[in-house]
Amino acid sequence: MALDRDLGVAVLRAYAERTGRPLRGWEMLAATGVRGLRLVNESAAFSELWLTEIQPPALEVLEGNARRFTDAGARVRRWDAAEPLPGGPFDYVDVDPFGTPVPFLGAAFAALADGGLLAVTATDMPVLAGVQADACEQRYGARPVRGRLGPEGGLRILLAWLARGAASRDRSIHSLLAYVHDHHVRCYVTVASPAGPAPLATVTNSGLPFPVLPGPGPYGPMWVGPLLDAPFVRRLSVPHGAEHARELSGWLARFREESEVDVPFYFEPNTIARALGLPRPPPLEALIQGLRARGFRAGRSPVRPSAFRTDAPRAVLEEVARAAVPAGIGGTGPARPTGPTPSGGS
Repeated sequence: MALDRDLGVAVLRAYAERTGRPLRGWEMLAATGVRGLRLVNESAAFSELWLTEIQPPALEVLEGNARRFTDAGARVRRWDAAEPLPGGPFDYVDVDPFGTPVPFLGAAFAALADGGLLAVTATDMPVLAGVQADACEQRYGARPVRGRLGPEGGLRILLAWLARGAASRDRSIHSLLAYVHDHHVRCYVTVASPAGPAPLATVTNSGLPFPVLPGPGPYGPMWVGPLLDAPFVRRLSVPHGAEHARELSGWLARFREESEVDVPFYFEPNTIARALGLPRPPPLEALIQGLRARGFRAGRSPVRPSAFRTDAPRAVLEEVARAAVPAGIGGTGPARPTGPTPSGGS
């Protein structure tokens, strides 16, 4: 999680610079305080950040850890995160539970100032990514995607849940940064009045520019709008003292590239090769440059090492992929097709 915390520091630095004033924040489920204390100490974004915890053993450790950061704005209180913390509203609210954030989102919305920044993590990936589809429908009111695209589908289901929660309070969300990493998803969204149309949809293969999902669907409802705010992403930089500075630098570069072609779901060369029966996967750079040469957007994604997004139609993607792998070149024989389309998730 150190990389996620590095990124959190970068996000809060950029957000505070954009607002032009110190922030008041609440980390709802602080545990021993690792994330929140790094934020308050390294971002210089807060006049005060309240870190709350209900479990006495964790609270005792949190209080000890926070003592040397009180001058930076760290404040500790024993509190049940299912209830709004007195003293709000807050410019920043962070919900980082073990499992689903759903039980805490009502309190988070109630405590967040209009126009404030809400950070939400979900680690219940078997639910969001399709392994426990019934639980996803009960918990998030959505049907999940299963397979390689399942985690991104789960992220979009979470964003849809946040959008609906905001709308019930006459607010709307705007995603500054939302991503998949390892076995969780995390998003940073601003929440502001009034409510407006949200880019939510129940997704089927026929409803996308090209079929990429395993099976006919429908899936969702899910967020089909941008995951990234391109101007905000361009403001992000590696903070001094980052634990994984080189990895974070590469991650930010991928986010900037992805923000220029922020469309739902991604492709990978190996799945394209299987679908088209190519003797080997086309080189990633050849695919991206070939699509751009034809006037379409294409860019790498940090979701997976070889993932990329494009707004090109499927026929164009097939043409570029075949051109990048001439017949009979490389491999030991044609790959066995796994389906009729160059899917990113079958």
